[in-house]
Amino acid sequence: MSVNSVEPVAELDVVLLKAGRTKIRYPARLLSDDGTRITVRAAWAGEAVRDFGFVRFEPGDIFTEYYWRDRWYAVKEVRDARGALKGWYCDITRPATRSGGELVVEDLDLDLWRSADGTTVLRLDEDEFAESGLADSDPEAAAAAVAALDELEALATVEGGLESLLT
Repeated sequence: MSVNSVEPVAELDVVLLKAGRTKIRYPARLLSDDGTRITVRAAWAGEAVRDFGFVRFEPGDIFTEYYWRDRWYAVKEVRDARGALKGWYCDITRPATRSGGELVVEDLDLDLWRSADGTTVLRLDEDEFAESGLADSDPEAAAAAVAALDELEALATVEGGLESLLT
């Protein structure tokens, strides 16, 4: 099986790397893989509630996650246990790779949140990104990450913009 295999697998592990280490690994159900975009669904992988102030992720929340092999981000639609949309959490990452039962993405610290009603769009963790040293160690990746965040923010501020990525 190739590194970017498109053969369907019902279940796979999402592996989120940060600075070369596994940050989190969790099981997900593969919904689709068209060779460019991979879509999975997973329950909130945390053991407890995580309150960011602008949203709470909690047991029972369901994430439909969209990853691209050719884009520097992942978009995660977040719904509560009853199916009500909370919003979209977007991770700035290197393009995703899939090999067999693993979907691997490298987190580049930058994130974006858009509330379900579209009234709140937040750029997150820019301080962590600056402290990561990526701009010095890999200037091309750093530039791609910032451009991806700018692209997502522009889409998130236009009605239907972010959703257009997911159809």
